[in-house]
Amino acid sequence: MWIDGLACWKQAAGMNARPTNLLRYPEKSLMPNRTLLLIATAALLSAADSDSVLARVAAHADRFGVVSRQIWEAAELGFHETKSSALLQQELKANGFQVESGVAQMPTAFTATFGSGKPVIVIMGEFDALPGLSQKDVPSLTPVQAGAPGHGCGHNLLGSASALAAVAMKEEMQAKGIKGTLRYYGTPAEEGGGGKIYMINAGLFKDVDAVLAWHPGDSNRVSLNSSLANNGGRFKFYGIASHAAAAPDRGRSALDGVMIFLQSVEFLREHVPQETRIHYIITNGGSAPNIVPAFAEANLVARNPDANVLNGIWERIMDCARAGALASGTRMEFEQGTNYANVLPNDALAEVLGRAMQKAGGYEYTPDEKAFSVDLQKTLMGAVRSPGPEKVKTELTEGSGSASTDAGDVSWVVPTAQFTTATFVPGVSAHTWQAAACAGTSIGRKGMVVAARTLALAGIELFQSPAELKAARDAYEKRLEGRKWTTRIPPDGKPPYDYATK
Repeated sequence: MWIDGLACWKQAAGMNARPTNLLRYPEKSLMPNRTLLLIATAALLSAADSDSVLARVAAHADRFGVVSRQIWEAAELGFHETKSSALLQQELKANGFQVESGVAQMPTAFTATFGSGKPVIVIMGEFDALPGLSQKDVPSLTPVQAGAPGHGCGHNLLGSASALAAVAMKEEMQAKGIKGTLRYYGTPAEEGGGGKIYMINAGLFKDVDAVLAWHPGDSNRVSLNSSLANNGGRFKFYGIASHAAAAPDRGRSALDGVMIFLQSVEFLREHVPQETRIHYIITNGGSAPNIVPAFAEANLVARNPDANVLNGIWERIMDCARAGALASGTRMEFEQGTNYANVLPNDALAEVLGRAMQKAGGYEYTPDEKAFSVDLQKTLMGAVRSPGPEKVKTELTEGSGSASTDAGDVSWVVPTAQFTTATFVPGVSAHTWQAAACAGTSIGRKGMVVAARTLALAGIELFQSPAELKAARDAYEKRLEGRKWTTRIPPDGKPPYDYATK
């Protein structure tokens, strides 16, 4: 049985629901009992206020669509997003924000601030690309430049939509005299560099009341799903070079150390929780086959929904690495890389985002967009749903996602919630050339506008509702349950500027 919250929402708001939108809550979900009550109370923005916010988003949508395309074309790796960061800073500054660049020891990180006093609400944006995913906006594998970076996670849309939302919120705050501080945080290097962790360590979230974020996906969805905690880094093995044919006995192969290490990890897979993920690449296997390698290196990342469980798994991975060094007669050094916490969901903020997305609505494909989608889906493995109207779905039930993000770390230090919108064709997953293609198209930009509408509506509601902010804090404290955020990144650690280019 399902409880339909939409009828309550319509009656309270005095509005007709969009026919493409569906808002349902599971009867036995883990939502607090306040769910339906909040849908039917004055916490909702009035129809006039909602229309005002949506109009402000629409007024700037074309401009930020252009910005998203420019960032897509620039496709810069983490900590090197010079053009992308500058574009967003320029737009926010032109729209009345006070911009501070180069924060938290990161040249491409920045904050953009409007207003003063409490509450302090942050909208987060990302803009880094992925290595090797260069792609034209066509439904076939066609790199712009082979081996170059590409926006296979849609961060060109992510940063632009968040900035679009921030501009619309700022104008609404000015027009209606809404008090408080609105900030946009430009957070670099989400794809393994952990820019947000360095911003946490720099104290940029200490006075923040709530954080709203989103991510590109293949559906318009708000949920209470978490993410996978991860840990990783570079395992460096040092041996002794020698002639591989004339004097192999005099050498000690660093590559042997890497291979024994990784083979041990393969045996380990059977003996870890099934939701664990372990991925690796060999980044250096030696210089020539006729030389016993004196140096070899592997880059490995492990994930699990629970950071504490992951810590135990990681110790076993380290034992595998030590065993590889011992068996091969080499020396192993570990260089810490990514270390992301799982997302701590926030029930109250998810409700606010659910209402906002309901009002934001979905979108429909044009005939050209549908043709693009059909052609692109032919390149995918497995069954996918047919392209059609991109509806809204709100599922406030528990679950764990399959990816990792440094937004998870933010969620452990301040109430945070995020959602996805349909910037990708149905069935397309992130970190693929198909996602990079979508991120440069009108489909991606339509999904980006849905995200901006949702963020702006939710943000304005929070500014006007101290009760919702208190509920968000209470939900955060309940989820935290006496635990605290930890990270392997030291408080005075220097960002790994070249992590993505090594």
